[in-house]
Amino acid sequence: MFRSWTQTRNRSSLLPFTSCDLPRYHRSLHRQAVATGIPPPTPFVPDPTTFLKLIGRNLVQHAAKFPTWEALFTPTSTQLRELGLEPARDRRYLLRWREKFRNGEYGVGGDLTNVVDGTAHLKVIEIPLTDVSSQDSTGTVTRSPGMRRAIVNIPPNSSESPVSVEGVRPIQRLKIRGAHTIRGPYVTPVKGTQGRIARLAVQEGMWEHRRGRKIDGGERRRAEVRAKRAKSEKDTS
Repeated sequence: MFRSWTQTRNRSSLLPFTSCDLPRYHRSLHRQAVATGIPPPTPFVPDPTTFLKLIGRNLVQHAAKFPTWEALFTPTSTQLRELGLEPARDRRYLLRWREKFRNGEYGVGGDLTNVVDGTAHLKVIEIPLTDVSSQDSTGTVTRSPGMRRAIVNIPPNSSESPVSVEGVRPIQRLKIRGAHTIRGPYVTPVKGTQGRIARLAVQEGMWEHRRGRKIDGGERRRAEVRAKRAKSEKDTS
């Protein structure tokens, strides 16, 4: 027995999971979600202008769009586009650095606490080893027995004062060369200290992730570009 068209239509409308009942998921929804939690500013990164200056790619030109710290960390990708932050790769770059900062993943200097006018002073000191082996207990020319050298952040105008080792946190991303010379990106030694004291100041692009440079059209178009160039050179010769 054949069902009428009306019966078939009514029966299909009652079936679950039909195409008309399926929810539509859009990729843009996750881009429009507002990230939870606004990280507090740090002594080295106290305001949006400094943050944009550090991550580079000339994003500091958009500093006027973010008058407050909350205005920097709350806009979604769509809202950043409405603010005029173009091109899209700059928005993705800013969102990526916002998430890294939210997770405590800083560039050089991000963990400094004694900062005045964007400049921090660093010093090499000796701190006790947490796990002292027989080899470490003997000491060396540049290190006392049971101690290790570390770079710490000191208050300004206190280079000659003794530094307490209680609760001191060694500065990351910097190295000690030789006996006591501080080396690292954007580090400048203080004159008259023989490298024991150094300065680290906020500069444009300190945390920038450099973009790659395409050669002959990039990996995808390299063979095509080189073939066209060879043909053009052959035709002109």
